[in-house]
Amino acid sequence: MSPEPRAPAEIRTAILLTHTHPEQTSAVLPEALAAAETADCRLVAPKSEFEKHGSAAAGYEAEASLEGKPDLCLVLGGDGSILQALRRFAGSGVPVFGINYGTIGFLAVSEPAELDAALKRAFSGDFDVMPLPGLEIDLDLDRPVALNDISFTRRPHGRVAELSYTLGGEELGHVRCDGLVAATPAGSTGYNLANSGPILAWGVEGYVVSFISPHTLTARALVAAPSDTLHVANASGRDAVDIALDGAPAGQLESGGDAEVHFRDGLGALAQMPGSSFYRRMHEKFGRLAQ
Repeated sequence: MSPEPRAPAEIRTAILLTHTHPEQTSAVLPEALAAAETADCRLVAPKSEFEKHGSAAAGYEAEASLEGKPDLCLVLGGDGSILQALRRFAGSGVPVFGINYGTIGFLAVSEPAELDAALKRAFSGDFDVMPLPGLEIDLDLDRPVALNDISFTRRPHGRVAELSYTLGGEELGHVRCDGLVAATPAGSTGYNLANSGPILAWGVEGYVVSFISPHTLTARALVAAPSDTLHVANASGRDAVDIALDGAPAGQLESGGDAEVHFRDGLGALAQMPGSSFYRRMHEKFGRLAQ
């Protein structure tokens, strides 16, 4: 693991990102702005936020006025919004502080019921920072990275895919299936879990590869070492399959094509409550594993 990043000593600039459904967060934007002003912090927002929230974003500065990177990214949204922020600031060291306005909020620091306390904590820098590994794929994109997972899935109404994957120069799986997922420890509780793949605790150095609905009884998920490069191949003569990064469409793997995925340590910086842990999150968000 890379050295654990720390919260900035002072939060002087912060950027706001919100849920895709503005009706869930517009009412609290003035509260976030007031908390930032009390903490003597500039709160900026990208153009998309002004378009979503209209007059509710009055008083926010435009992102274009920000010189350099912000000290903090404040997210009012669910895990999808938090992942979007983590991807946006991947490799920058900017901590992402999420307040859950989604469903599960596994990556969030706090819930809306504790909004005032959470905003005060965010703008005072009173939080720990958890470094998160990610995955990088060889696609021609500005940010070809994922903090949760990279998925290869057959298209709706398309034929069953025929995918294979190779690690360390050895082909370890070649099956007809609905797709394949490579997931980080943070992402192992998502799509990978639905594939009956193992849950990886945060801090595990490695990633898991699992098939989606494999048409065989022998396909099993596999945890790969961080230095192992993953090669995914789409069999010749099969339909192209869609590629998604953290659930966002990113391209396609053509018939007979292959893609390369690398593990990248310390790609994201996730804010969390002091003393919090992966196991506490598991218990709070999913309950006990057995009753």
